[in-house]
Amino acid sequence: MKNRIVRAIAGSFILISLLLAIYVNINWLWFTAFVGVNLLQSSFTKWCLMDDILNKIGVKE
Repeated sequence: MKNRIVRAIAGSFILISLLLAIYVNINWLWFTAFVGVNLLQSSFTKWCLMDDILNKIGVKE
């Protein structure tokens, strides 16, 4: 369950930042890159900040 939430949030962040880059300012692509780097980092380290945040607000596995 929590993996699906993390993926949904990451996907939403990417799509929203792409829309902001197209319609507001191209620099929003830096946010897209940040999300991508965090996804890549978590695949190697098995640590994800969003996972910790979800734990703190009480989302169960």
